[in-house]
Amino acid sequence: MKILLIALALLLVAATALPILRFDQWWIRVFDFPRGQIAVAGVLLVAVYLYFWDPHRVHESLVLGLLVLAVIFQLVKIVPYTVLMPKQVLDAESGSDDDRLSLLVANVLMENRESAAFLDVVREYDPDVVVTLETDDWWEQALSPLEGTYRHTLKYPLGNTYGMLVYSRLEMVDPKVRFILDDTIPSMQMQLVLPSGARVHAHFVHPDPPNPRHATETTKRDAELLIVGREVDRRDRPTLIAGDLNDVAWSYTTTLFQKASGLLDPRIGRGLYNTYNAKNVFMRWPLDHVFHSEHFKLVRMERGPAWGSDHFPIFVELVLESDAEARQDEPQTSRAEAEEVDEAIEDGRQQSDQRQGMNAYPSLPGFRAQEAHLA
Repeated sequence: MKILLIALALLLVAATALPILRFDQWWIRVFDFPRGQIAVAGVLLVAVYLYFWDPHRVHESLVLGLLVLAVIFQLVKIVPYTVLMPKQVLDAESGSDDDRLSLLVANVLMENRESAAFLDVVREYDPDVVVTLETDDWWEQALSPLEGTYRHTLKYPLGNTYGMLVYSRLEMVDPKVRFILDDTIPSMQMQLVLPSGARVHAHFVHPDPPNPRHATETTKRDAELLIVGREVDRRDRPTLIAGDLNDVAWSYTTTLFQKASGLLDPRIGRGLYNTYNAKNVFMRWPLDHVFHSEHFKLVRMERGPAWGSDHFPIFVELVLESDAEARQDEPQTSRAEAEEVDEAIEDGRQQSDQRQGMNAYPSLPGFRAQEAHLA
């Protein structure tokens, strides 16, 4: 029993320590994801270990100490995303209805065919903007009923699980489909015009996840996030970035991205809002994100219901308030962190043999931007 407990403890310690090394190999970076599960398993393991522990055996005490440190480290990582910590984004207090923006983000799971259930979710939340990920031509056709309500669309359906569709009842200005580091993985950007006339710069992304088949390293995923983050850095205009980042909120990369972009995370101080995996209650973590500039306060944030995908949708409603900038502090990078952002971006660009930069490709097959005028 003691040998088994020591082996389990060392395994948990290794799972905690490996991501600290910041290597880009997928089998290391995946341990960023289940920090909550590791913490719970560690607490249970400490309780059992204490029952069998012989304090006179130095090696047993050493392993116990490492195990306790691992549990503390995991808890420190996830505690900011609980109600125990102050909210990074303040609750809305005033603000005009004309300055509100609501957004529903959903990874539909490309092979999933429960489109009617998803349309019910959209009707329930009635957001201003709907962003769908993993959408192919079948999903574009299945979601066509939305175009009666959402007059402005930007579409790039793909059969490789990276298709993206955006439906908006707000006017889109200068909508673009972009390929940052990989011409098979689109992202989108636009300006959304609120009823008040204010413009919000919106970016929607879905980079490659760490996996043994297609992305054995996270270098390009990390670089794509940081490129977008650097682009919006200190823009001093209302801005949001949303999508399935294929990274968890507490990872070093996402934390660095938040600092590089200067954007706020409305989950901090409120909850985890785990959106994946909707089909496995024991293996869930926050993969779908909405970050925004300090110009906004939060009206409402919810994780939507399970409806057939392996992701829960995430709904966020924001409002521009005149005092929001003065009362909310945007994250800042240190000089060392700024240099690390530069290095990560350069590594991603060097690894990519696709076109570099922030170009738009409106002529590529599959690109569709339209404004469907009501009769």
